[in-house]
Amino acid sequence: MTTEESVEQQVEHFQRDASSIREEIAKMIVGHRQVIDGVITSLLADGHVLLEGVPGLGKTMLVRTLSRALNLNFSRIQFTPDLMPSDILGATVISEDEGGAKHFRFEKGPIFAHVVLADEINRATPKTQSAMLEAMQEQSVTIGNDTHRLESPFFVLATQNPLEMEGTYPLPEAQLDRFLFKLNVEFPDLDELHDIMDRTTGGSAPDVQPVAERDRILQMRRLVSEVPVARHVQDYALRLLKATHPDADQAPEKTRRFARVGSSPRGAQAMLTAGRVRALMDGRFNVSCDDIRQVAPQALRHRIILNFEGEAEGVTTDDLLDEILEHVPETRR
Repeated sequence: MTTEESVEQQVEHFQRDASSIREEIAKMIVGHRQVIDGVITSLLADGHVLLEGVPGLGKTMLVRTLSRALNLNFSRIQFTPDLMPSDILGATVISEDEGGAKHFRFEKGPIFAHVVLADEINRATPKTQSAMLEAMQEQSVTIGNDTHRLESPFFVLATQNPLEMEGTYPLPEAQLDRFLFKLNVEFPDLDELHDIMDRTTGGSAPDVQPVAERDRILQMRRLVSEVPVARHVQDYALRLLKATHPDADQAPEKTRRFARVGSSPRGAQAMLTAGRVRALMDGRFNVSCDDIRQVAPQALRHRIILNFEGEAEGVTTDDLLDEILEHVPETRR
């Protein structure tokens, strides 16, 4: 892309490249169109993704395929109960040179990669989970008195098993808030299962080719930040955010009854940034209220905390969001 390109050309190239990434991932991943789009949206919005689903649904394969399609450095961290923060971030070690002199040297951990798969993140203890906080928010790692920057793009995709499964720990609210999106990976239908069997039990696997490079991803992110958001669209996103709080005037009945804590302002930031990406992927240089509606569940579902009654009744945050999206009008009445 050159600086002489018009806005229309930049949007067209953005849409084309995003479609190419989607198509390349679809070579390996059957179905899950909303999940794939959500991952691409988060990447281009400079956010992180939490993928939730039972084991064996292709979450790890999705992340590996993404890194291959973008030709980015990839690392995988398997979270287990005995994993320590230094196993993720790295540690300062003593090394000896040829002359026998000793000095301290920082040995980088697997967090130093462009695409980081935090596999089964809720199987580690909260202390280890929290080691990801600074990296995800500040894009840096502090060991002792030294701060080490992480190279852009830095994209964390964490997978977790449903919390009712044995051996899992709930993620701290502060860490959940660092994820731009939470995406639910559903079990495939019968036709998709047939397609999965045909692709995985045959003689050869599909060949995934790089379709975008690091510099192109950074260019696309810069274009995202330039997309304008009209005041009434931002107002709609903020009213959706307020409606997640049980004590707000905008809150519908289910939120008042079942929510303990609503979304932080990061929820609105996530909706607006993801809305920009969605507009560009649709070939537009402006964000609509419909863009906000489409990304609201992914941006807010992990930022609402249910109260005891909600958990006892089996209510989900998606249930609350369905009513919020129905209850809150796009324009003020």
